[in-house]
Amino acid sequence: MAATRMRLAKGDRYMFSSSDDNAMMKNILATHSPDGTVIETLPFLKIIEDIIHRAHPDETDIGPHAEIDAIADSVIYNDVNEMLEVIALIINKVSCEISCKCTGGADAHTNTTAIFNMLSNYDWDAKAVISLAAFAVNYGEFWLVVQLHAINPLARSLTHLKQLPDIIERGESLKPRFNSITSLIKAMLDVTHCIIQFKELPQQYISPDTPELVAATSNIPIGVYWIIRSIVACSTILVNLIGMGHEHVTTTTETWELSSLAHKISNIHDHLKHHLDLCYQYVDEKRHTESYLTIVRVMDTPHLDNTKPLKHLIYLKDDQLPLYESTMKTRVSIEVLRKKIVLLLISDLELPTEELSILDQMYREARQNPARPESQYEVVWLPVMPNIRKTPWTDENQYKFEMLRNMMPWYSLFHPSLLDPSVIKYIKEVWHFNQKPLLVVMDPQGRIVSTNALHMMWIWGSLAFPFTSQREEALWREEAWRIELLVDSIEPMIFNWIAEGRYICLYGGEDLDWIRKFTATAQAVARQAAIGLEMLYVGKSNPREKVRKIIETIRTENISHVLPDLTLIWFFWVRLESMLQSKMQYGKSFDEDPILREINVMLTYDGNDQGWAVICRGSNEWMKRASGDTVLSSFRDYTEWKDEAQEMGFLPALNRHLEAHQSPHHCNRLILPGTAGSVPEKVICAECGRTMDRFFLYRCCTD
Repeated sequence: MAATRMRLAKGDRYMFSSSDDNAMMKNILATHSPDGTVIETLPFLKIIEDIIHRAHPDETDIGPHAEIDAIADSVIYNDVNEMLEVIALIINKVSCEISCKCTGGADAHTNTTAIFNMLSNYDWDAKAVISLAAFAVNYGEFWLVVQLHAINPLARSLTHLKQLPDIIERGESLKPRFNSITSLIKAMLDVTHCIIQFKELPQQYISPDTPELVAATSNIPIGVYWIIRSIVACSTILVNLIGMGHEHVTTTTETWELSSLAHKISNIHDHLKHHLDLCYQYVDEKRHTESYLTIVRVMDTPHLDNTKPLKHLIYLKDDQLPLYESTMKTRVSIEVLRKKIVLLLISDLELPTEELSILDQMYREARQNPARPESQYEVVWLPVMPNIRKTPWTDENQYKFEMLRNMMPWYSLFHPSLLDPSVIKYIKEVWHFNQKPLLVVMDPQGRIVSTNALHMMWIWGSLAFPFTSQREEALWREEAWRIELLVDSIEPMIFNWIAEGRYICLYGGEDLDWIRKFTATAQAVARQAAIGLEMLYVGKSNPREKVRKIIETIRTENISHVLPDLTLIWFFWVRLESMLQSKMQYGKSFDEDPILREINVMLTYDGNDQGWAVICRGSNEWMKRASGDTVLSSFRDYTEWKDEAQEMGFLPALNRHLEAHQSPHHCNRLILPGTAGSVPEKVICAECGRTMDRFFLYRCCTD
């Protein structure tokens, strides 16, 4: 912003700081001696715009016409009538001054200075508005007579005295001149609006010595000067037009003067508007900071219920219902969430369909038994669009938003624009939202008990209710590295296999040649060992087209079982990543936590290009795992450990052979999502136990 101020200051000096302008402005500033008279100038300005518009509505485009047309019956006139008792006389005096001086032959600057002397005790915005009002009186009277001369005898007589018939007859030839005057008037009104907006800036957020406002106020007197100077120019042309009748001929000088004034005032408007935008930005930052600190205070304060914190987060005003319930397609108030556990689903419009699908399934399953405690929570989607108030909200955005909203069986914000920027700041800075979805949990008293329960939801589903850190720790204490933890309910047949005492092999990767060799070899060994073996392909994290084609091949060739769709494959791997994050947030290390070590091994397998396999039997047996080449080699060498398998059991014998034939040469990679949260400082190699080197990887995955 400092660079912007410097560039703007240079532009101001270039435009307004010639020696003549400096001397001129010193004289104008010397006339300025306000006495504290306060005038609400905006209602007057709206009436002035009404007069200009009605003077020749077919040729003007000044202000919102619908609003202007409604002014006559609005309370604005009541407000103006009270103020007119104070300034009606000065408006009339200035109007007379303009009419008289413009026929006296004095130069424009002298006439302008005379008006400034008359208005010395008013603020700059009042000087501009009073002068425009005085001009509007003369301008409106002129056009009123022109419009009524054909139907009103009084107007017809006035047109003769003012020699207007000639002007009316030559209307087409004079039209370019009137259009130039209208364009200049519009430019004056634009600058006046800017000046009034500066005065209306909230003083609690911006003070007169704020640099953004100091830069603006130094240019406001210049803007007012050229507004009044332009009023004098327009009035001179109108007065001379009336006085000269058919003898008056448009001169090149007049045309150039109007064009020059319009150009100068437009430039002044651009500069003031830029200063005004900087002031608004400053005010917004102050207001948002204040609002942000209020949210921080409210969120840190104990409450009897969650209503107040939810209102500050979702929508603080009472002018509309902020929530939308897609099932009934109705808007509802925040009261529907009172004293309930609320899960705030926070995302942008790029919410992955996989995550939405799994969340939807879990939510609906929890609702199937209303008597169970885990069904007593509500979900609210808060779509975070940081620049929605600065960038256009497109039809595409609206379509995408409505499509997502209607897919959700829970509550959602009715529109992203209802989310205050200070709330977005809080979500990003306190809850660390960075485009990856969050599931923030608020208890019935409004306390945040988890800033992201998504990993709990992925691991345990609604069993994690009420989604607190205490519940998470309790669930981990009950867990071991077993098949139920690894697959949960992703494939229901696994529970039948466990009950039947069958051996279960999960395998993955994208090497179809290895998949064919491994599954064929494993099934042959199972027949020789006379064991029941079920194999399930779980693909690779971030599954794409290549994994989909492998699944089709496995089905076609009847190689093994597969998960029914890519969403479940994604869910298998996101659960593992969630387990890692859940463990890491409590400061667990790979040395002290065996489950964390196994999770690390699984994710390391996924980071490599090779296949891998995990084998177990039953729910209480520790699972055996190995990289693709190692496990394939061990199965091919089954005859070497066949006797051990018969004596000590298939899995213990396999595990001993795997450990004895571990290859010393390997290159393992662990690839974690860049937005997954905390990144472990130390990761142990799954093969040799040494600390792995850490690198940054930028990857574009295309099939």
